[in-house]
Amino acid sequence: MKVYHKTIKVTTDDLDDLNHVNNVRYLQWVQDISKEHWQTSASKEVQNNHMWVVSTHYIEYKSAAVLNDVIKVKTYIKKSEGAISVRIVEMRNAATNKFILKAKTEWCLLNSKSFRPIRVSEEIKNIFIE
Repeated sequence: MKVYHKTIKVTTDDLDDLNHVNNVRYLQWVQDISKEHWQTSASKEVQNNHMWVVSTHYIEYKSAAVLNDVIKVKTYIKKSEGAISVRIVEMRNAATNKFILKAKTEWCLLNSKSFRPIRVSEEIKNIFIE
């Protein structure tokens, strides 16, 4: 599997009333890294003919991130079956390596013209396999 990495520095805009990163922000980061992984890995032709939509999110929170924390984020495709790919996103504190969260999201592949679900082809599976 090809793993995609990025880092995020927590800003005041990311915080909730407890001065922790807001759960909605974590979800946004899950979606952002997923999109970035697809856009940096798939050809423009493949991207033009396919799109992904979320069918489920499951997020397990382990610890809180606070202002100025640097978060290491990584994502990869765990499996693909039919029209569904299961993507894992993990976030850790860059300084302590402490787990912040693990997300499992099921993404459904659509034909970008008809918006109908389509089977994840071997070509698309191979984009995410090393």
